[in-house]
Amino acid sequence: MKRFYKDVTTARTEQGWIVSLDERPLKTQGGQPQVVPSEALVERIAAEWREQGEVIEPASFRHRDMADYALDVVSADSSEVVEKLLGYAETDTLCFRSDPEDPLYRRQQEMWDPILETMEAREGVKLHRISGILHRPQTADTREKLRARLEALDPFTLTALEQTTSLSASLCIGLEALQENADAEALWNAANLEEDWQADLWGRDEEAEERRTRRKSDFLAAIAFARAV
Repeated sequence: MKRFYKDVTTARTEQGWIVSLDERPLKTQGGQPQVVPSEALVERIAAEWREQGEVIEPASFRHRDMADYALDVVSADSSEVVEKLLGYAETDTLCFRSDPEDPLYRRQQEMWDPILETMEAREGVKLHRISGILHRPQTADTREKLRARLEALDPFTLTALEQTTSLSASLCIGLEALQENADAEALWNAANLEEDWQADLWGRDEEAEERRTRRKSDFLAAIAFARAV
């Protein structure tokens, strides 16, 4: 699609912040006014429109798409997103370890335990660590505390959390990514520890590296989105 607008402006309304293209306020993909809660976020969305060339690149609208999802889907009913995220607590990457005699096991402890322990202390929960393939469900107390934590999040933050969690396959990493002082690079490296371990042993695949680069970019964009809310 060719660029169809010249001016991109932002404004504050009684409901929140909006972006306008040639003085026409944007709507979400679902057709409702695209109103976001902060100036920082509206400026990120506006920047995506301003940075377009003669041809619009739909894939570059990460913040717009997340805002639309928050407004059209999560705001309407967040329960499905909450349940999806709770499912990651049962299969969290950071909780599934190699056999203790495997050299990877020690590396997992070194990289993953500090992240897990920080999250557990803050949220008042304890996640089971598992070696091998047998599943061990999290306790009812842990699930209920995590549920309450997720249900307390606003739709925009919950949207960002769904992104970071699904991209890392870890609710723990997703929650840590919401923290103001989170080290995004370290969290991404932790999420990809096993993939990196295998690549160091057997070599790297160009297509896999390109996919990882795209996923990392989406992960970092979701963190930036959360911090702008």
